[in-house]
Amino acid sequence: MAFQPILDLRRRTVHAYEALVRGVEGQGAGWVLEQVNSDNRYRFDQACRVKAIELAARLGLADRPDCKLHINFLPNAVYRPETCIRATLEAAKQFELPTDRLVFEVTEGEQVQDEAHLQGIFTEYRRQGFATAIDDFGAGYSGLNLLANFQPDIIKLDMALTRGIDSDRVRRSIVSGVLLVCRELGIRPVAEGVETLAELNTLADLGIELVQGYLLGRPVFEQLPEPHWPD
Repeated sequence: MAFQPILDLRRRTVHAYEALVRGVEGQGAGWVLEQVNSDNRYRFDQACRVKAIELAARLGLADRPDCKLHINFLPNAVYRPETCIRATLEAAKQFELPTDRLVFEVTEGEQVQDEAHLQGIFTEYRRQGFATAIDDFGAGYSGLNLLANFQPDIIKLDMALTRGIDSDRVRRSIVSGVLLVCRELGIRPVAEGVETLAELNTLADLGIELVQGYLLGRPVFEQLPEPHWPD
């Protein structure tokens, strides 16, 4: 696993770290996911959850009570949420990471085969105390239709919406509209892929408090990296 910080601009703190899967020789997530198929998807999903919790706790996240851990999950790998979550709960207990500090992200880039099933996953996760998030919002299969059916705690705006937003009126208008929906529904937005100070300042002016991107901190293999705060 590599970890990348998600920063709270208002508090100037690390709000969370996202766990990002890597190969044993440092291969990126894309290479790893190419090895996942219908035969090993469940085992892979379960192993990633436990590994993320174990490693984050070992690196000291458990001793940072205000810092959360974001974990990506594959909705098509979850058969029965109440059963598939047992290993996650056991790992959280074993490594003393409270469940209310875990955020499970479903990527909008993975086509959800059964939306009622995803709703059941979100409902069960919330019942267990986990927070939920839609990752890569605005870049996947369903867009606002997915948000209409599932109201997560967090949505992460895809980098395609944040890239060059400082000089793009259309992107600013779209993001402003999404932020209005978030405020109406009580959802916290995170801006992903922030790479320039101009992008960061524009997003902050729009009211976004949580940000993630190379400008602020790159993923680091098996470390919880300290962020870079631009002047």
